[in-house]
Amino acid sequence: MKKFFTVLGGMGSLATESYVHLLNERTPTEKDQDYLDYILVNHSTVPDRTAHILDNSKPSFLPPLIEDIKQQSTLHPEFMVLICNTAHYYYKEMQAATDIPLIHMPHMAISVMKKKYPTAKRIGLIATKGTIADHIYENEIKDAGFEYSLGNQEVQDQVESLIYDDIKIKGKVDAEKYHHILQTMHDKFNCDVIVLGCTELSLAQEKAGDHPYNVIDGQGIIVDKSIEFSEKIRRGEKIDFTKIY
Repeated sequence: MKKFFTVLGGMGSLATESYVHLLNERTPTEKDQDYLDYILVNHSTVPDRTAHILDNSKPSFLPPLIEDIKQQSTLHPEFMVLICNTAHYYYKEMQAATDIPLIHMPHMAISVMKKKYPTAKRIGLIATKGTIADHIYENEIKDAGFEYSLGNQEVQDQVESLIYDDIKIKGKVDAEKYHHILQTMHDKFNCDVIVLGCTELSLAQEKAGDHPYNVIDGQGIIVDKSIEFSEKIRRGEKIDFTKIY
């Protein structure tokens, strides 16, 4: 197979399944051959990202991801996408392990947000404790010139419950809880736009997107970019991956 890309997933598997579902659903097709060529690495046994970020003595998720990246690099994909926001904690180390472009999902998400909502005053961020602790999205939002809010402990507890208790453990999206979180960030913390800084939250958006709030879904954006880049590559167009953001 030539002119394909690699999906580094499994963190968690339901979020990766959501990415693949949206990828296939959004790809313009009339026949089987119109779908995209890609390899899915569903590495579900990668150690918990948040646990390691909060306590570096716990097993690191970097070595298995470096191994995946090096294995995939021998197959020469055109680019790779990492379907886990929190894992971007080690983005520099992962990109340094390969010459294949690794798309930076948080950077891409905020780049799109800046173009889509240029007049927004305050950006809300909801994510795992790990993503909050590593400041990936915070730094991206600040660098883009926006004020931001992380809500409060009550919001964080609800976000963690939605991600871990409902989605990761039960395999279900609690739509009422998700909508309440968005409402709180909008009404109480005056957020014009809410960034979903976890792919499980992207799954919640896919399953329970019937709400009036402006959200930036990094996984949904990387789906669209995967399609855009793949179709250009299929047409023989050159992509300068240093200028995609």
